[in-house]
Amino acid sequence: MIGGLFMYNHKGEVLISRVFRDDIGRNAVDAFRVNVIHARQQVRSPVTNIARTSFFHIKRANIWVAAVTKQNVNAAMVFEFLHKMVEVMQAYFGKISEDNIKNNFVLIYEILDEILDYGYPQNTDTGILKTFITQQGVKSQSKEETAQITSQVTGQIGWRREGIKYRRNELFLDVLESVNLLMSPQGQVLSSHVAGRIVMKSYLSGMPECKFGINDKMVVKASSTKKPEMPKKSKKKGNQGPPIAIDDLTFHQCVKLTKFDSK
Repeated sequence: MIGGLFMYNHKGEVLISRVFRDDIGRNAVDAFRVNVIHARQQVRSPVTNIARTSFFHIKRANIWVAAVTKQNVNAAMVFEFLHKMVEVMQAYFGKISEDNIKNNFVLIYEILDEILDYGYPQNTDTGILKTFITQQGVKSQSKEETAQITSQVTGQIGWRREGIKYRRNELFLDVLESVNLLMSPQGQVLSSHVAGRIVMKSYLSGMPECKFGINDKMVVKASSTKKPEMPKKSKKKGNQGPPIAIDDLTFHQCVKLTKFDSK
């Protein structure tokens, strides 16, 4: 059956190497690299015979996956196994790439131990394998995730795409509050706090700048030990009540904090 299994990058460097039988030596690794990957003429056949050794290979992106044997095996079964093995690896860590293989080489060897027994293919069902191999694969960041990180670092707008248009410009605001109170049997208040959030649903075209105001005055505590400074009472009728002290604030990234602190 399969005597060895190797995975190469586009340069011919060995990423994964597993030999199952003694009749396959390390020279088989170099033979495939020289005669197939670095061949002067493009090798179109997926089966290559070199020195009475058969190489069955498939290619995914820039990764070569080769099964080696010196026996007269069923070629269709070998290729079906190679494709199943690639599907299993994709189910664990996504795209087959050099970075993903390097980051998950321990997981790949564990998968090979489960799906191959002395060169004989075993169960390749992903659902069953995940009951035995519970290790999670490490996925490399995609271009979209990298672009998102870049936009956050450079200050580009990443939470709203350009060119948004609506027939009707509408904006909905919801104020959600929850009161938590703990009292003793004698009616004494032991602890109390109010948690709230403002949820906004925007149907505005383009990239408008919205300004919202709160009727009550707010005082943000600098720390838990330091009391907030009380502003001077205004003579206006609308500002007769005491200010509202807020312990903690969390804003969406679209909020301009400099304007909030100044105003």
